[in-house]
Amino acid sequence: MPHPRALLGAALAIVILAGCQTTEVARVAVAAPPVPIPVAIKPAPVPPAKPLPPPAPAALIAAVGTIARGFDGKVGIAVRSVDRDWMVSANGDLPLPQQSVSKLWVAMAVLDARDQGRLTLDDPVTVTREDLTLFHQPIAAMVRGDGYKTTVGDLLQRALTESDNTANDRLLRLIGGPDAVRAFIARKDLGTIKFGPGERLLQSQTAGLEWKSDFATGNRFIRARAELPIETRIKAYQAYVADPPDGAAPIAIAGALAKLKRGALLSPGSTQYLIGTMESSKTGRQRLRGAVPIGWSFGHKTGTGQDLFGRTAGYNDVGILTAPDGRSYALAVMIGDTPRPIAERQALMQSVVAAVVANHF
Repeated sequence: MPHPRALLGAALAIVILAGCQTTEVARVAVAAPPVPIPVAIKPAPVPPAKPLPPPAPAALIAAVGTIARGFDGKVGIAVRSVDRDWMVSANGDLPLPQQSVSKLWVAMAVLDARDQGRLTLDDPVTVTREDLTLFHQPIAAMVRGDGYKTTVGDLLQRALTESDNTANDRLLRLIGGPDAVRAFIARKDLGTIKFGPGERLLQSQTAGLEWKSDFATGNRFIRARAELPIETRIKAYQAYVADPPDGAAPIAIAGALAKLKRGALLSPGSTQYLIGTMESSKTGRQRLRGAVPIGWSFGHKTGTGQDLFGRTAGYNDVGILTAPDGRSYALAVMIGDTPRPIAERQALMQSVVAAVVANHF
């Protein structure tokens, strides 16, 4: 049997060893890094999805397609809902001759300059014989002696409501020429809309002529055109309708008119002025306007090109159609080249309006 002192020593050794181990464990526990506590992360709020615009009426889509297919000629149609933002088109991306539809872009560029404080509608302007162009220019009868003294506003009214070529070209020169209008179109992101070189050069090129100042008076332009070899006229005409320097896609024009109506292009005052002037237009009463029902309003701009053996290079009407409930549609119906009689062209345009009205709900 072990001696009591030996047992006591062994017990003390065990206690000391246990104490050392306990101290080491404690030392390790203190030195260990703290365990991070998980923190709940809230996901970033997701904005609600923008609701998709309602689809265009299926019956209108079918009607527009049928109207375009049934016409003998190069035709493009576009209808845009200003309020619901849908688009219906047939050949809507095809660049077609604008002719006097392009007066809209001149008017917008003039009113944009007004909004920037660079001019006013009351600014005086003198129209001289050197300003005369050709074809439809009623203002020419007022140009005598030292010229016809008028205002920017008067020229705008004449260009838009009577489609006066000289009034339009005088405004065009006032704001800086074709480049100023092209810059406006680009700055406002209006899409496939080209602006030509002005009435004189555009019509001369279409006929196969080079512009001369004496073309502006009498029937000198008509006589000079008639004296050209027929091959020259046909070649010039075909070149124009194939790649018009004033070509524009109907969907681009309808889109631009929708922007105008929404107030996205001009100041509220200039927007109201332009649309009101378009509504007082005296041209094209049997085009789109011919099918506008009582109670609806319609502001528009027409465009008509030269004829060659019964063919017409550009027979157009574009505008803003507003229902009695205030909802609006931007319309562009453009016939780039057709031999069909005027009555059939007008019937095509009126059928587009009728289809829009029938599907307004």
